[in-house]
Amino acid sequence: MPANANQDVMERIRLQVMWDRLLSVVEEQAQTLVRTAFSTSTREAGDVSAGVFDLEGKMLAQAVTGTPGHINSMARAVVHFIREFPVDTMSEGDSYITNDPWMGTGHLHDLTVVSPCYKDGKMVALFACTSHLVDIGGIGQSPDGRQVYHEGLYIPLLPLMRKGVMEEWLLKLVRANVREPIQVEGDIYALAACNETGATRLLAMMAEYGLNDLDALGHHIITESRQGMADAINKMPKGTWTASMRIDGYETPIDLVATLTIGDGEILVDFDGSSGVVDRGINCPMCYTEAYTSFGVKCVAAPNIPNNAGTLDAIIVTAPENTIVNAPHPAAVVARSTIGHMLPDVVFGCIDQAMPGVVPAEGTSNLWTVKLGAGHGMGTAGVGKQTAFMVNSFHSGGAGARPAQDGLSATPYPSGVRNVPVEATEAITPIVVWRKEFRTDSGGAGKHRGGLGQVMEIENREDAPFGIFATFERVHYPPRGRAGGGNGANGRLSLGKSGTLMRNKGFQTIPAGERLIIEMPGGGGVGDAAERDTAAIAHDIRAGLITKEAAKRDYDYEGE
Repeated sequence: MPANANQDVMERIRLQVMWDRLLSVVEEQAQTLVRTAFSTSTREAGDVSAGVFDLEGKMLAQAVTGTPGHINSMARAVVHFIREFPVDTMSEGDSYITNDPWMGTGHLHDLTVVSPCYKDGKMVALFACTSHLVDIGGIGQSPDGRQVYHEGLYIPLLPLMRKGVMEEWLLKLVRANVREPIQVEGDIYALAACNETGATRLLAMMAEYGLNDLDALGHHIITESRQGMADAINKMPKGTWTASMRIDGYETPIDLVATLTIGDGEILVDFDGSSGVVDRGINCPMCYTEAYTSFGVKCVAAPNIPNNAGTLDAIIVTAPENTIVNAPHPAAVVARSTIGHMLPDVVFGCIDQAMPGVVPAEGTSNLWTVKLGAGHGMGTAGVGKQTAFMVNSFHSGGAGARPAQDGLSATPYPSGVRNVPVEATEAITPIVVWRKEFRTDSGGAGKHRGGLGQVMEIENREDAPFGIFATFERVHYPPRGRAGGGNGANGRLSLGKSGTLMRNKGFQTIPAGERLIIEMPGGGGVGDAAERDTAAIAHDIRAGLITKEAAKRDYDYEGE
C-alpha cells in the first residue's frame, strides 16, 4: 500500500475515533441536564435534547438521551439563533434562549438554550439543549386554547446570559408568569449548566487531539453521514406510496395523509391531503412535523447512522400551510405531540406497501401524559388550604406488534420518553396512585400480539378537587393491526365511583373524593391470529395478559 494511502486510512480512523468521542461529549452534556433539572419530566423521564453544532448552525452530534421531537426540531433551531445573534456579535459566557414554537421545538412548554464555545478566544462550536417545563403560565397544558397567546409566556429569541451573568430581568419575568417558579427557574439554570458541561468536555477533547477547530471533523461527520444515508436509501425500492390514518382530534376527527417517495439517495414525504388547522391546541408546527417524520423514516432506512445534519438532509418533508401538520403562527399548539407522535405510524403505512413485513403495527403512539393541577381556578372557586400544584407525569399505552415479535407493553414509541415513577409524583404533590398495572386484553390479537396498555387509578389525598389537562388519542379510533392483525383496545377516561365517562381532551375537574381511572390503549397485532403459537397464548393467560374468554374469542383457544 502506498504511504499516502496508508496515511489516508489512518486519518479516517482518527476522524472516526474523534466522532465517537464527540458523541460521548454530548451525552455527558445531556446527563448534566437530567441530573441538575428540577422538574420530573426532565430528571425522571429524560424529556430533553442536547447537541453540538458548527458555526453555521448544522448539528454535528446529538445525545442518545432525549426524544426525537426535541432532537430533530432542535437540530433546525440553531440557525434561527444565529440569524438573530450573528456569531461575530457573541461573547464568551453568553447564552441565548427561546420557547418560540416555530423556531424551537413546537410549543411554549419547551425551552431551548444555545451557548457558544470558545477556545483561545476563538469560537469553535455552539451547544444547544432543550427541556420540557412543567408550566409556562397561560391556561396550562390543555388544548382548550384557541391561539398560542392563551397558552402561556411567549419568550422570543433573547439573551439569557451575557459574559457569564444571568439576565435577572428575564428570570424575574418568568417567575412572575408561571405557577411553579422554583421548578421553572431551576430548569433554566440546568439548561445553562448543560451547555457549559458540553463546552468543557469539548475543549478537553480538542486539547487531547490537538485540534484548533472542528472544521475537518465536522465536514467528515456530515459528508460521511449523508453518503451513508444515500447508500441505505438506494437499497430500498424506488417509487411512491400513499397512506392515511384517522385519529380522534379535539371535537372532530383528524385525517393524516402522507405520500412517501423513495428517490435517488433521498426520501420525500408530503402531507398534502391532511386535515386543516383547527382552533384548538392540537395543531403542529412544521418543525415538529419534520422531526417525527424524519425519525420514522430513519428507523427503517438507516437506524445505525448517528443523527446529524447530514442524515436529516436526506429526508425532505413538506406540507401545505394551514394544514394541521404545518400550522402557522398564531395557532394554538400546546398539544402538538397529539399530531406529531402519530406521524411515524403514517409513514410506516407507506413503507409497508413498499417493503411488506418490515414495520410494526400501529401503537398508542400518542403519549398518555398525566398532566394534573390543583388550586384556584382548577375546580375550586377560592384560595383555601388546598395544596396548589402542577405536575407532568409521562405514561404510555402499548406499542404495535413487530413483524416477528409481540409489541412492547406500556412503552412510549415513538417518543422514547421514560415513564415517570408514581413515587416521584406522589412525593411532590398530594396525589396518590392507587393502581398502576397492565390492562388485560388490550393488545391487538395476531400471530404477534400488540403490546398492552395500562390502567392507572388516581386520587387526591386531600379532601379537594383536582384537574386533568387531557390530551389523549386512540379513544375513538384505536391503533390498527397490520397484515391481518387485530386492532388494539381503545383508550378510556372515567371516574371510578360515579362511572362518568370523561372527554379525551381538554381540562376537566375530578371532584373531591373521586378517583380518576385512566385506561390506556393497546397496540395493534401483526398477522393472522390463527397462526399464533399456542404456547404463547397459554403463557399470556398464565401471566394475566389475556383472559381465557379473550383467548377463545380471538384465537379459538380453549387450553388443555
